[in-house]
Amino acid sequence: MGKVAVGAAVIGGVAICAAASLIVRHHVRSSRRWVKTVEILKELEDKCATSNAKLKQIADAMTVEMHAGLASEGGSKLKMLISYVDNLPTGDEEGVYYALDLGGTNFRVLRVQLAGKSGIKSQEFAEVSIPPQLMIGTSQALFDYIAAELAKFVADEGDKFHLPPGRQRELGFTFSFPVMQLSIDSGSLMRWTKGFSIHDMVGQDVVAELTHAMKRQGVDMRVSALVNDTVGTLAGGRYDNKDVVIAVILGTGSNAAYVERAQGIPKWHGPPPKSGEMVVNMEWGNFRSSQLPLTEYDNALDVESLNPNEQIFEKMISGMYLGELLRRVLYRMADEAALFGVIVPQKLKTPFILRTPEMSAMHHDTSSDLRVVGNKMKDILEISNTSLKTRRVVVELCNIIATRGARLAASGILGILKKLGRDTVREGETPNTVIAMDGGLYEHYTEYSKCMESALHELVGDKVSDTIKLVHSNDGSGIGAALLAASHSQYLEVDGS
Repeated sequence: MGKVAVGAAVIGGVAICAAASLIVRHHVRSSRRWVKTVEILKELEDKCATSNAKLKQIADAMTVEMHAGLASEGGSKLKMLISYVDNLPTGDEEGVYYALDLGGTNFRVLRVQLAGKSGIKSQEFAEVSIPPQLMIGTSQALFDYIAAELAKFVADEGDKFHLPPGRQRELGFTFSFPVMQLSIDSGSLMRWTKGFSIHDMVGQDVVAELTHAMKRQGVDMRVSALVNDTVGTLAGGRYDNKDVVIAVILGTGSNAAYVERAQGIPKWHGPPPKSGEMVVNMEWGNFRSSQLPLTEYDNALDVESLNPNEQIFEKMISGMYLGELLRRVLYRMADEAALFGVIVPQKLKTPFILRTPEMSAMHHDTSSDLRVVGNKMKDILEISNTSLKTRRVVVELCNIIATRGARLAASGILGILKKLGRDTVREGETPNTVIAMDGGLYEHYTEYSKCMESALHELVGDKVSDTIKLVHSNDGSGIGAALLAASHSQYLEVDGS
């Protein structure tokens, strides 16, 4: 062989070896990255673990906090707010009632015609956007605008809704902002949220403001009930089923309300209600316990939130936060394990870019190539050509985060059942317990709701589970408020005589 040929062969051999070395190094790096990805995944799985024993400890802690919150104001992280609803719908209500649902940048007005045992005969509603300038203006400007829309709604109704002579229209007012309730039909605004900032309204009675505005607009209507949306859900559920004693909302946020014996509320100093019962708005999103399986992602999310060190339970279980927790884990995998390549995708750095509905869609992806996951990664995070292996990691993360949230929600319900003494089968007749559920997370995230119901069954056992039923009670903030206007009508005694 000539020198040139030998030289070429040597150079060729060196090139092949170099290429092979590059392939081996790339494989080693890929292997190390994958090991790191799996390590982060396993660590998350371990820290999010919710054994039945742990869930029972959390439920016990919930019950303890419920007792403390009922004993005195400020005695617990759970506010256990007295709703002044001591008269839930029975299903016998008749007549036309209205509801105003104000909880964000839109508000709704509803009209519901009740026909006694025949149920809801008809219902109509209108939805109205609030101009941005009114959200930061004056209380008079905001409530005059709302009252003017109420006036239009009433003016447009047909003859079938006309009330008997001398009878005033009655309204249930769902006001989904922090309020210190003073009676069934009064409450002072504690603070604004959701982009509202009307300073002259803070500390004022929201029902009085609405009433003054209705008078200015010529609307002859009385606010019979000021309600929270969770209490409204309980009312709507009770109207359909007399065994409803608990309501839980699992949506953007989360809350629970339940029917408590008046004697079980030491901080209640008012006259004993005729029914002997009172609906309590727990504000359970603010629950916290050393038993909660918090991770570094939860802690970072909390510190960077608008309300640090508040609503810890809600931040672990509700729709506002599940997608953001997923993003934070994916960001760490991208940063430390190069899950999506050497450069961390820019979009993955944006807080709340990954919403829970997208997480749900990926979690529910049953296609063989996990096409939905691939499309969501591309459309939302601008990450193209993800491998099937990577997509499987994403689905597993969705499962870990949703499972923890669902099982914690189940432990919260168990805590309420314990407080009511409905967590065990006792001698004699065991009452049926129906739980009214509402919220987009519960309604649309099927894996979440199925997991929650399964966990509750595991926690209470077969016998108790046979006495518990979860039902979807839609639109508590609307129809539920109208029903509470009916059950707290000023004409009840007149009609009953």
